[in-house]
Amino acid sequence: MKIYDISQEVFSCKVYPGDPKPQKKILNSIKNGDLYNLTSFNMCAHNGTHIDAPFHFIENGKTVNEICLETFVGWAYVAEHHGIITGEDAARIVEKAKKQNMESAKRILIKGDAEVSLEAAKVFATYNILLLGNESQAVGPQNAPMEVHLTLLGADVILLEGIRLSEVDEGVYFLNAAPLNLSGADGSPCRAILIPTNEEVNEND
Repeated sequence: MKIYDISQEVFSCKVYPGDPKPQKKILNSIKNGDLYNLTSFNMCAHNGTHIDAPFHFIENGKTVNEICLETFVGWAYVAEHHGIITGEDAARIVEKAKKQNMESAKRILIKGDAEVSLEAAKVFATYNILLLGNESQAVGPQNAPMEVHLTLLGADVILLEGIRLSEVDEGVYFLNAAPLNLSGADGSPCRAILIPTNEEVNEND
C-alpha cells in the first residue's frame, strides 16, 4: 500500500518568522555509557507541519482537544495552484472535488506556492469544509494573516499548514493528519499522511 508522508521532519522544519525553532536535547546515550538512549525536545505548536485550532486567533474558539477527530481523518482532495487563490479559484476547487468524491470536498489540500486571499477564505467558509491545508507556514498573506485566519477559523475550518505535496498528484486521497491531544492548545504538530484511493490493500499489509 502506497503511503505519502506529507509532513516535514521536525528538527529541520520550516518555522514561521518570529516563532522559536524546535530544539533537541540528548538526555541519555548508549554511546556515552548510559543504559539507553533518551531524547527530550522543545518546540512551538506551530512549527513544521501543524494544525491551527480556532483558539489560535479566537479567544473563545475551540482548542485542539475540542476538535472532532473526523476533521483530520477522512477523504481529502489535493488541488494544485500557484499564486493567489481568488474567490473564483476557491469555488472551482471545491466543485471539482465534489465531482470526484463528495466526502473529499470536506478536506481541501492546496499543492504549490499558493496564498489564500480573503475572498477565497470567505468562499471556502461558505462551503462548510472541515479542513484546509497548504504548503506554506501560514494560509494567508505572511505579512497580514489575521483576516484570512479569522474568516476560516471563525467558520470552524481547521487549518493544516506546512504540508509537503511535491510528490502527490491532484486527486482524491485518504488523509490522516491527527494532531497530538494537547489540552487547551491553539495548535499542534502532526504526522500527516495521504493514501491514494486506487491502491488495493493487501491482507498481509
